[in-house]
Amino acid sequence: MSKGKILVTGGCGYLGSHTIIDLLENGYEVVSVDNLSNADESALAGIAQITGTAVHNHVIDLADHNLTLRLFQEEQFTGVIHFAALKHVGESVHQPVRYYQNNLNSLLNVIEGMEATGCQQLIFSSSCSVYGNSEELPVTEKTARQEAESPYARTKQKGEDILFEYCRVHPDFKAILLRYFNPAGAHPSVLLGEASSNPASNLVPVITETAIGKRQEMTVFGSDYNTRDGSCIRDYIHIMDLARAHTQALDCLLENRQASNCEIFNLGTGAGVSVLEAIYAFEMISEQKLNYRLVDRRIGDVVSIYANYEKAEQELGWQPQYDIKDIMRTAWAWEKVRG
Repeated sequence: MSKGKILVTGGCGYLGSHTIIDLLENGYEVVSVDNLSNADESALAGIAQITGTAVHNHVIDLADHNLTLRLFQEEQFTGVIHFAALKHVGESVHQPVRYYQNNLNSLLNVIEGMEATGCQQLIFSSSCSVYGNSEELPVTEKTARQEAESPYARTKQKGEDILFEYCRVHPDFKAILLRYFNPAGAHPSVLLGEASSNPASNLVPVITETAIGKRQEMTVFGSDYNTRDGSCIRDYIHIMDLARAHTQALDCLLENRQASNCEIFNLGTGAGVSVLEAIYAFEMISEQKLNYRLVDRRIGDVVSIYANYEKAEQELGWQPQYDIKDIMRTAWAWEKVRG
């Protein structure tokens, strides 16, 4: 028996597709919505191969108010996991208005659709970028947010603010805001992985694409930061650890176990890995040298960020099961399979 029908926005994307697998494997019925601006529906085939379940995707732009409301009226959802957003930091610097219009309007429309149909459980895809250049490391959920380093990061801060304010005046509405660190890796079956339709910008797929020859070389942005090797430090979390956290967060809401009706959780491993250390981890796993070049810093990049995830461990029962070596191993296997 289904535990409920869940709408996964951005369901054909990297985060959404892997989370759908975990939801299906834990008793939920899933409907996807994705406008395919940075994905295609091939991910649905991988989901079907892994789970034996065909998931329907509605090709809808959630920034379209009327289409979004119609979707909610046609389907009665138990809860929503909202991934859909433009996400490239560098692009957001050059196209801020596009990012504000898309990321904020889509969230507002989803909230309105939920309100109109009595759906009261929302998991929001936030980001560690809301912390900015934090003076406190590792960051906890109580760490003060600093000035956003990019329009993308600011849309995540504003999205959180919208939900805090909405929950304050709608006590029956329940939201969990998950602040991810850096998702990477692929499903262990190697039937699904990171495959955006736009050129990859995240570090791990850039590494694997360089290694397999899709790129002649890769660039490391900044080698003079105040870190142990001069490159930026991030907290890389395996995609299936991230996916599992969404199911556990949804369980928490539906079982009414959350401390308040708007809760924040960090999702990271607690271990900071520099860009150069990530490259070395890949070289060790793949047993090949990577062609990379050190260049100037990139606008919008935070120097160093990694998580304290104790709250997620204590209140959601979540712990990361994979490390940077597992991330590189599965990402490299996926890259070789998809060619």
